[in-house]
Amino acid sequence: MEIPAAAQAVLSRLPKGVARRLEGVLDKLPFVGDLVRAEKKKVSDSMRESVRKHRPTELQFDALPQAGLPQAQVLETLRTLSARESPMWRDGRVSGGVYHGDAEHLRFLDEVYSLYSQANPLHADVWPSVARFEADLVAFTSKLMGGDAKLEDDERVVCGTLSSGGTESIMLAMKAYRDLGREQRGIKHGNIVAPMSAHPAFDKAAHTMNVELRRVPVDADGRANVAAMKAAVDGSTLVMVGSAVSFPHGVVDPIEALSDFAREKGIGFHTDACLGGFILAFAREAGFSAPRFDFSLPGVTSMSADTHKFGYSAKGTSVVLYRGRALRRHQYFTTPEWPGGLYVTPGFAGSRPGALIAMAWATMVTIGHEGYVKHTRAVLETAREIRRGIEGIPALRIVGDPLWVIAFTSESVDVYRVLDEMAKLGWSLNGLQHPAAVHLCVTLRHTQPGVAEKFIADLRTSVDAVRGTPPPKDGMAPVYGLASSLPFKGMVSDLLCAYVDALYDA
Repeated sequence: MEIPAAAQAVLSRLPKGVARRLEGVLDKLPFVGDLVRAEKKKVSDSMRESVRKHRPTELQFDALPQAGLPQAQVLETLRTLSARESPMWRDGRVSGGVYHGDAEHLRFLDEVYSLYSQANPLHADVWPSVARFEADLVAFTSKLMGGDAKLEDDERVVCGTLSSGGTESIMLAMKAYRDLGREQRGIKHGNIVAPMSAHPAFDKAAHTMNVELRRVPVDADGRANVAAMKAAVDGSTLVMVGSAVSFPHGVVDPIEALSDFAREKGIGFHTDACLGGFILAFAREAGFSAPRFDFSLPGVTSMSADTHKFGYSAKGTSVVLYRGRALRRHQYFTTPEWPGGLYVTPGFAGSRPGALIAMAWATMVTIGHEGYVKHTRAVLETAREIRRGIEGIPALRIVGDPLWVIAFTSESVDVYRVLDEMAKLGWSLNGLQHPAAVHLCVTLRHTQPGVAEKFIADLRTSVDAVRGTPPPKDGMAPVYGLASSLPFKGMVSDLLCAYVDALYDA
C-alpha cells in the first residue's frame, strides 16, 4: 500500500485527535480498511515468522515442569544457548548492545555478582557497602560530568542517584521537573521541549507524568535547531532537552546555546548523556575534540549517563544527576502514613539488585581514569577508520558529523535493503527513519583486529547486492517501507505491538 507523499504530508500535520478519528473512519471503509488490514497482516505475519524461526528448539515448555529439572541439565542447556548466541556480539558484529565484552572482564563481573547476589539497597542497614557503592558511583560520575559534590552551597552541589538504565534516569528527571513546576510555579501539567532526535524515553516520561512533549525538528546534520527550540518554549515549559550524543545520528546538540537560553528563562535543562557521557568525558584526553555538554555549563541542571554502556558495567545501571539537592528531592517518593511503616524510595523501584550496583562500582574502580581514556581512544580511532571507509562508498552519505555512532543514508540505493543484506552477512545494525538511514554504534568489540575492515568490506558487498535486484518480501525493508507509507501513527503502533505480542507468544 503506497500513499502519495503529498497526502502523507497533509495527514501528518493533522492534530492527533483528528488523525485518530480519521483513522477510525478509514478503517471502516470496505475497500480502504480491507487494504490497510491486509498490508498490516502481511507484515505482522512476517515478523511473527521471523521471531518463531529464531526460537531455541531446546525450550519447548508449555507449562511449569511438574518436577523440577536437575540443575546440571538446566546449566547444560543454558551453556548450549549461550555458546550459540555469543559469537555475533563477541566478534563485534552488533551495533552497541555489548560495550566491553572482554572474557576476563566478564569473569570478574560474574564473581562480583556472586558475592552480592542477595543484596538489596532497600535494606541499607543490612548491606551498608551497597549504599556506599551507590554513593561512590554518583560522586565518580558527577566529577566526570563537570560537577562538584563538595561545594558548600547546597543549591550548587551536583548530586544524584542510580537507576536501572537510561530510560528510568530520564523518567526520574522529568518527574522531578514536573513536581518542581507544580510546587514552585503552580504548573499543573506543563511541557517538555525536546528535539525530534531525543530518546523515546522522553515520550514515555511525558505520557506517564501527564505532561506535554513538544518535539522540535532537527537540522540536516541531525542536531537540534536552536531557534525552533527557543520558539517552542512558553510559560508552562518545565525543562528543555539536548542529547550528547543523540542515539540516531551520534551528534551532540548545541547544549551550550540551549542551556544558556534555559537559564535565562528560569527553566531546567537536561543533557541526555546516557549514550555519550562516558565517551565525551574522556574524549579530549584521548586526543579528540568534544563540545561542552555537562555541568561546566551553568544552564545545565540535570544529566543522565549510563554506567552500563560506555561505563562498561553490566546491564542495567545508570546515573541521574542534578544541580542541587532540592531538585533531586523531587525525584524521591515518600508515603508517611502507610501502616507498613515509614516508606521512601529514591526512584520508581522498591527492591533493587544490589549486585548490579556492586558490579558497576567494581567496574569503575578497576578500569580507572587512565583505563577509560585508553578505551575511549580505541573506540574513537576505530570509529574514525570506519567513517572513512563508509565515506569511500559512493552510494552512501554520512549523516551529520558523528564521532562514534555513525549513521549513513543514500539517495541511490534503499538503505533498508542494505540493512537486510548486512544481516545476511551476520551484522546486527540499527535502522533509522526520517531520513531513512542505518547506523553502527562502535564499541570496544569493534576495536578488535580486522573487525573494522570486515565491516567496510561487507558493507560494500551489501550495497552492490542491492543494485539491480528486486525488492525482498521479508526482512526489515518491507517493515520500514510500510511504516513510512502509513499516514497514521496508530497503524504503525499496531505493527510494533504485533511484534512484541510475537515475542511473548510461547
